[in-house]
Amino acid sequence: MSATTATTLANDRVSITLDEDGVADVRLVRAEKMNALDPEMFERIIEAGQALGRMKGLRAVVLSGEGRAFCAGLDLSNFSRRPPEDEPALTERTYGNSNRPQQVAMQWRKLPVPVIAAIHGVCFGGGLQIASGADIRIVHPETRLAIMEMKWGLVPDMGGYVLWRGLVRDDVLRELVYTNREFNGGEAQALGLATYVDAAPRDRAFAIARQIALKNPHAIRAAKRLQAGMWDQDVNAILMEESIEQHAIMRTRNQVEAVMAEMERRKPDFEDV
Repeated sequence: MSATTATTLANDRVSITLDEDGVADVRLVRAEKMNALDPEMFERIIEAGQALGRMKGLRAVVLSGEGRAFCAGLDLSNFSRRPPEDEPALTERTYGNSNRPQQVAMQWRKLPVPVIAAIHGVCFGGGLQIASGADIRIVHPETRLAIMEMKWGLVPDMGGYVLWRGLVRDDVLRELVYTNREFNGGEAQALGLATYVDAAPRDRAFAIARQIALKNPHAIRAAKRLQAGMWDQDVNAILMEESIEQHAIMRTRNQVEAVMAEMERRKPDFEDV
């Protein structure tokens, strides 16, 4: 696989670089606004997710923000914005099971490969919901985080209640939502919102992503599908899905290559999905 660089948008809201290991470096690059979310940012993040979904050789994604913040949440200019007459209502499902703001966060969970978010500076409101869409979150210890929407008289509505399910204890989540209080990276880990706390979150995120990139890409994608389904299916259905996924993988070229590479202590040579 040769290194590929693709900037998805002329306005430089999001950049994507795919390296030779199949790890995509995805950055929010509206640094002068702390990567705050306005309508243009929503559209460009979704376009980035769509580009990743089509990308050949993709094995893992590292998602981060340029400048002083991962994402400061909703751009306050949105409060004075008059929506165009043809803008879909929030209740319209324009992206499968999601509306546009929900897709901005949910698409990371919907991507077929693992996503690791590297979080620093500020991660508020919609920014936290975007980060929560990642499979794994690495947070700088001094990061300021909050479920911020109640500050503005709103409720979290970018998929947070789906994405926080299984991460945060019910009463703890209620307190965070009702009060919109800030917490730091160390507390985020204690609460279940951070996987690791690290002073170099991007370095840690890329180290994990490159470990993932060395695994059978078919098995990694199957594992993500199983993980996604386990919250919504009953026991019998989960057991059957495990068997279906394993049956499709066993004795394939990539599965055999995984075994041989381990036995020969060498880097595997997988066929890309």
